[in-house]
Amino acid sequence: MTFRLAASAEMLFPELDVVDRVRRLHERGFEVEIWDWSTKDLPSLAATGATFSSMTGYLRGDLTTPDGIDELLRTATLSLAAAEIIDSPRLNLHGTGLAPGGLPVNPGSAVSPAERERAQDTLARLAELGEAHGRVFTLENLNTAVDHPGTPFARAEDTLSLVSAVDRTGLKLNLDLYHAQIGEGNLIDLVRRSLPWIGEIQVADVPGRQEPGTGEIRYPAIARELRSLEYDGVVGLEAWPSGDSESALDAFEKAFRD
Repeated sequence: MTFRLAASAEMLFPELDVVDRVRRLHERGFEVEIWDWSTKDLPSLAATGATFSSMTGYLRGDLTTPDGIDELLRTATLSLAAAEIIDSPRLNLHGTGLAPGGLPVNPGSAVSPAERERAQDTLARLAELGEAHGRVFTLENLNTAVDHPGTPFARAEDTLSLVSAVDRTGLKLNLDLYHAQIGEGNLIDLVRRSLPWIGEIQVADVPGRQEPGTGEIRYPAIARELRSLEYDGVVGLEAWPSGDSESALDAFEKAFRD
């Protein structure tokens, strides 16, 4: 297997506090994803010895409005300092800030050419910032049909277009196949086309956003394709367990390691 496996400490082992969640995932051999770093004791997370795959790379802001761009860049800089504490190589972004419940702070899925140009320029500035700190910002695709209605730059085609246009080492895709299945489908072709710009791949099954094997996506076939493409990055489980978290991790490993 050329790629590595990670899992979200935000969604698994909800009965434990976040430090113990991270420790448990590390004990099982997974890299670890976290979301909002500002709510966490980062030195305690670092002390677990876990390898962190990614974390949220901003607190507020957006890609297109003057105030939103300033706030995005400001909080991205704070996030880079936080990433140093846990040595997270990737910092995740969305098309706009997300409020509790996953709704966009500045809704508007229809994007004008001028807004797209501003978004591309903002992402280029973030890429430069990431490169200066030895980190990578990743732009994640979302779905607007179920989880994130009204989010701009949500489709995988949108994120691929932006990241490939910037085409810098400090900016990559966080290609979320759960969201892409809901929004677009044709996942293996999407992976093939996106490969040069992928920084990380995230997975969950559809419907329900649970572990592989609970829904319609043939993740073993995608795993075979990733091996064929010699993908050597991270595949992260960002899923709610359908039962207990240990069994969800077993199913994830079966889909991608067997």
